[in-house]
Parts: sequence; C-alpha cells; structure tokens
Amino acid sequence: MLEKYRPAQRVRLADQLYEQVLQGIVSGEYAEGTRLPSENQLSDAFGVSRPIVREALFRLQVDGLVVARQGSGTYVQRRPSAEFFQHAPAGAVAEVLRFFELRIAVEGEAAFHAAQRRTESDLNRINASNKRLEAVITAGEVGVSEDIDLHEAIAQAAHNDLFLETLRHLTTLFDASLRLTRGLSLKKQASRQRLVQDEHAAIVFAISEGNPDSARTAMRHHIDNARIRLVSGNQEP
Repeated sequence: MLEKYRPAQRVRLADQLYEQVLQGIVSGEYAEGTRLPSENQLSDAFGVSRPIVREALFRLQVDGLVVARQGSGTYVQRRPSAEFFQHAPAGAVAEVLRFFELRIAVEGEAAFHAAQRRTESDLNRINASNKRLEAVITAGEVGVSEDIDLHEAIAQAAHNDLFLETLRHLTTLFDASLRLTRGLSLKKQASRQRLVQDEHAAIVFAISEGNPDSARTAMRHHIDNARIRLVSGNQEP
C-alpha cells in the first residue's frame, strides 16, 4: 500500500495562507462572486506579511479560484466541492495543485516519446492497464493504483528511465493528486467519470497510432482538465 502523503514539516507560509483562504471559499465564508478581504486585512488576520499574502493570492488566481480586478480587489471565481477537504491531504493542498503543473510538463513529453518508441509489449501493457482502470471505474471504485499503473506504463513506453523514475520518486505526491481527483470524481455524475476515461482513451489511441504530437496534446489536456475539475465545484468540465 502506498504511504499517505505528508507535507514537509515546515510548510511555506504562503501555502498555509493559500489553504486557509481556500477553506474559507469551500465553506462559503468567502462566497462565490464576492470580494476577499484586502491584502492588509488578510495580513493582519493571519499574522503574515503582505508579500506572503500576495504570493498566496497569486497562486489562488493561477489555479482559477479567484480573479483580481484592477482597482477593485480580488474576487472569488470558483468554489470547489464541499467534499474537497475530505480527500485533500491536510497542509499540502497548494503543493498538490502545483504538482499538476509538473505532471503536465513531464507526462506530456513522456507521452510524446511513447508514441515514437513504444513496442508491442508496451502497447499491450498500456491497453491492459487502461482496461483494468475502466473495470474498477465501472464497479464504482476509486481506482488510484490502476490510474497510476496506466500513467507509469506510458512513461515506461517512452524508453527514457528518467520519466518513470521522476514519477516514482514523487510517488506519494502522485498518489495524493490522483486520490484527490478520483475521490471527488465519484461524487459527480457518471458523465464526468466517462469524460475522464475518454481523455485516457485519446492518449492511448494517439500512442497506439504513433502520433507523438497528438499524444502530448492529449496528455497535457487530460492533466490540466484534472486540475480544473478539482476547483470547478459543480461546474464542468
């Protein structure tokens, strides 16, 4: 069994503030469409400097949770699902969301090279992994280990050990990101789960067809959509 992800002992102040503001958004304390407290107010309320506040607000904006309006302030743009913090690793939400950016870069290139270099054995493993994932989703299970196996099979098919080693070096963080997305997906309509599997199918098809550009695009699209789904609440995708 994978070890549960634990954040570093010294969590960055900006990440702590990010998570506290996000908790306020999820709980409804900061309602969707309303203005957040000013930088000075947040600085005083949480006992941190204004540069720390700016960094936390910037990350919230990058993740599509808030929007800054010139001369007016920062407003809540999206409210994640109420179940968000039931699945998110305490103290590491900001880090997990940043991890999606790394995944886009690493796994996008892994898929590109997998489409160029995959062998018949690689394709067999990728297809078998995808079928196992499809089966557990149909059974209503989370499917974290099956999802990881599919992504690792694609990384292995790139025939560059560093892609797979990078994912495995970050296994607990990888597990946390997938457990969060998978856990929330079970709370949504079946159409959303079908959408996720359609994204996997597009990646597998592009690799099978030997189309590296399409494989890279499909993988990047899938991971970015996974990040968006985390913060979109009841909105699509």
